[in-house]
Amino acid sequence: MGEVTETATDRLIPLEYHENLVAYLRREERAVWEWSQSADVRKQQADEMRDAMLRQTYRMEPESHPEVYASCHAAMETLGIQAPVTLYQAADGMMNAALCFIPGEVHLIFYGPILEKLSGEELLALMGHELAHYRLWTADDGSFYNASRILDHSLSYREATPSHRESARLFSLHTELFADRGAAIVSGGTAAAISVLVKTMTGIASVDPAAYLRQAEELDIKAERSDGQSHPEVFLRARALDQWWREVESAGDWINQRLCGPISIEALDLLRQNELSDLTRRFFVRLLADMGIQSDEVSTQIRRYFPDLREGETPMDLATISGDQIDDATRNYFIALMFDCVMADPDARDELMLVAAKTAKSIGAGELFVEALKRDLKWTKAAADKLVAQAAKAA
Repeated sequence: MGEVTETATDRLIPLEYHENLVAYLRREERAVWEWSQSADVRKQQADEMRDAMLRQTYRMEPESHPEVYASCHAAMETLGIQAPVTLYQAADGMMNAALCFIPGEVHLIFYGPILEKLSGEELLALMGHELAHYRLWTADDGSFYNASRILDHSLSYREATPSHRESARLFSLHTELFADRGAAIVSGGTAAAISVLVKTMTGIASVDPAAYLRQAEELDIKAERSDGQSHPEVFLRARALDQWWREVESAGDWINQRLCGPISIEALDLLRQNELSDLTRRFFVRLLADMGIQSDEVSTQIRRYFPDLREGETPMDLATISGDQIDDATRNYFIALMFDCVMADPDARDELMLVAAKTAKSIGAGELFVEALKRDLKWTKAAADKLVAQAAKAA
């Protein structure tokens, strides 16, 4: 195992998404947060988990499997974890491993022939990955585990919204990137950690980590957002781990782009639901300022969305929603908001539509605006082109 510096271990901290979502749940869902943090709830969960492991797995004793336990203890020492350890082998044939989290105890389950397929260094990396989950779940008095449980429980109710599902998905994706970092720290580099990722994905016996990184770079050229439900695609995980290990300055922005992507009204998590609400409010403030006229009808329309809107609030800088900050569905959302305002005041419709056209162009939605005019308001192409020309001249 390569030498691991104190600095590398200290860098194993929750990702920004983890921190932000925990803060949101503490602030907005205080009663649920306090209930799920209760000792009785945690004890019940732990008892149910122990019983399930005994029923569904083979418990590996230290005397019978000394090498596996030695690897686990070595990884625990590197990550600064002190707790009794129990290891299990499941009947499932798919190569994998998992941590069953019980505070103060380490329980790891291995699936399929994974222990037979990994080298000693790769086994350390696997242990580092699973134990990094334990380190995250115990951090900050279990706050991150608590957030994960709240999100998972929310999905079991019929009242669960798409934003709950998206929040759970993104929280899980970021958690796997965190755990991959633990694998790299314990094994002293990214090679063994990437080998484990590829072996569990393919079942192949031998992996060239450097070659897979080159393959991952080729795939990443498309810059597409992850479609992963619980784990990011392996090539994204390899790229994320490599950038983090090398301390690439833009690594955080890259993760946000690949896991969260641009703001999309069709895929809002709880955080971006709040963010889009704030953007909408400031967009209306900007629209009112750009109109240059007083319109009671438009003001009334806007206050249907935000009854407490007041004069003097900070308007939006349109650069905030230009370029790749939002997707086309969200641009169409802002166009629809402008149409609502324009149609609210028939006496000022021409002036307001000109403002809307200029605004649409400023946020990179000129073509979408013309399409919306023809589709939603039944304008002719000639009328739409004339308005766009007027907006360009005014600009």
